[in-house]
Amino acid sequence: MKFTHLTFDCYGTLIDWRNGLESNLGGLLKRKGLPRDERVYSIYVKLEAEQEGKYRPYKEIMHDTAVSVADHFHISITDEEATQFAESISTWPPFPDTVASLRKMGERGFKRVILSNIDRDLLEKTVTQKSLAIDGHVTAEDVGSYKPSTAHWMRFFEKYKVSKDKTLHVAQSIYHDIFPCNELGLACAWINRYGDVKPPEVNPTFTYPNLSDLLTALN
Repeated sequence: MKFTHLTFDCYGTLIDWRNGLESNLGGLLKRKGLPRDERVYSIYVKLEAEQEGKYRPYKEIMHDTAVSVADHFHISITDEEATQFAESISTWPPFPDTVASLRKMGERGFKRVILSNIDRDLLEKTVTQKSLAIDGHVTAEDVGSYKPSTAHWMRFFEKYKVSKDKTLHVAQSIYHDIFPCNELGLACAWINRYGDVKPPEVNPTFTYPNLSDLLTALN
């Protein structure tokens, strides 16, 4: 692989989005009567995508999606509880291989840039609190839109003055990341953290189950 720059989705790729969501929003709803074996992830993802049309702060997206998920399960949550859920995202844990893999990628000379749908302040808290070794970031707040819109990549290429053929995008989300990479003709590594089935219409350049395996291939 002859890349100089690695761009990353954050939540789902570096940070354990699914378990963070289940622990925080799922935990809240279970305390209010949701059956213990019920999972909120799939309905949350569907309802959040419906919120990501016209740009507004991601905290508001998370807040309103949490309320919608609660409504879906016929559970009532307060405005304060929805706000606390949104603010909890910077505390969600990284995957076990994230911190070391990012550090080693930097030691090998790769530039590491996060392209995230999250607000700038929440991402910066995550990076600091979880000791993520990166060289920069582009957020939805910076570009005024949410992936799968391609504005994150356009800002990245403008800011870092690097060509597509020297850039590899690394991400777990097919919808938010792999589809737009295919649209852009950009090399991408699908990090299939959760053992999902690949849709036939999408074509990641590489597929790995984790960052450790990607790191091994980056030689």
